[in-house]
Amino acid sequence: MIWGVLMALATGSLVSVQTMFNNKVNESASSHVTTALVLGMGFLASAAMGIIFEGAAFFSLKPMQPWFWFSGLLGIGVVTCVVRGVRLLGPSYAVSIVMASQMLCALWWDSMGWFGLQKVAFTPQKAIGALLLICGLILFKAKPRNAESPQKLQPLSQESAG
Repeated sequence: MIWGVLMALATGSLVSVQTMFNNKVNESASSHVTTALVLGMGFLASAAMGIIFEGAAFFSLKPMQPWFWFSGLLGIGVVTCVVRGVRLLGPSYAVSIVMASQMLCALWWDSMGWFGLQKVAFTPQKAIGALLLICGLILFKAKPRNAESPQKLQPLSQESAG
């Protein structure tokens, strides 16, 4: 179990760093170019690592449902939406919403037993946990009532500088 927790923590860190990198690429290129670069480089790196570590076994696939072959297409939506979300909301808030959405969707799919998952009962504890997560997002973004907005710094004019 500890390895699963460590892998999940590493994934969260990597997703956050990748999101920042993708956002920087998106400042110089369109969302579609960013997505193509991210997924293309990921494909090349994954293929190279698979061939190096697995050899010929890398090319042997077991039978699976046909729709699972299209999971890479979902990556296009993931990268594009995250890049645009970060641009519109900022990194912390966008990534927080992404993570909450992942958890809520996973909870739904577990409870329904979709995609061949073992059906897991939806319990009051899970409902409370999901509700607390949503409340945490609201608190994360909420501004205190008495908080003043920071004043923008005005550049010095030529007259006052000299």
